[in-house]
Amino acid sequence: MTSILIVEDEKDIANLLVDYCRHNNFDAEICLDEQKILDDIRHHRADVVLLDLMLPGIDGLELCKKIRRDSSVPIMIISARVDEVDRLLGLELGADDYICKPFSPREVIARIKSILRRLNVQTAEHSGLTLDESRLHVTWQGTVLSLTTVEFALLQALSEHPGQIRSRQQLMDRIYNDHRVVSDRTIDSHIKKLRQKLADSYPSTRFIESVYGAGYRLDIQSSGETI
Repeated sequence: MTSILIVEDEKDIANLLVDYCRHNNFDAEICLDEQKILDDIRHHRADVVLLDLMLPGIDGLELCKKIRRDSSVPIMIISARVDEVDRLLGLELGADDYICKPFSPREVIARIKSILRRLNVQTAEHSGLTLDESRLHVTWQGTVLSLTTVEFALLQALSEHPGQIRSRQQLMDRIYNDHRVVSDRTIDSHIKKLRQKLADSYPSTRFIESVYGAGYRLDIQSSGETI
């Protein structure tokens, strides 16, 4: 059974989410202990995290960052912070979705199901994408493509967290471990070249999706038959 971890201090809201999750055949647990939350995620006891940002004694954004550092579990932020900067920051720190309060519990359930469908599809698709770091080769549906060191590092970083947004800063940190100063446009340029190479070799498949203002994610989609 899919397990939903609810990190929400408002009892009425937390209990409402539990009721809707259980009604939709999800297991649901409320937790406000940061160490237990991190332990549960580390031991794969949660399939989706619903995370409030304004918590007593816990920095929600910092907790999001800690979760993402150790796990690729889907994170849905549910918060009264409605400013665009808060939504973008949450996504840049690794959240998969962001819902503002007040919200419809039916919409939360619909978005959870959407995340799970996307995760299941991408897990199946990603299993057919092979990366050979020793030769800087990527193989998809039997066709091998050679990449540059930077292009390979970008695709590898994205493929480690399929469906999750990687910010430009996260990608820069990955491909430039000497901490040199580069602009966002540098990453955009590398991504553009990587996309073109992938498109030339696999014209019926799109691999990388741009998320406006947040970054990029691996989102494999075929324009032909279902993969």
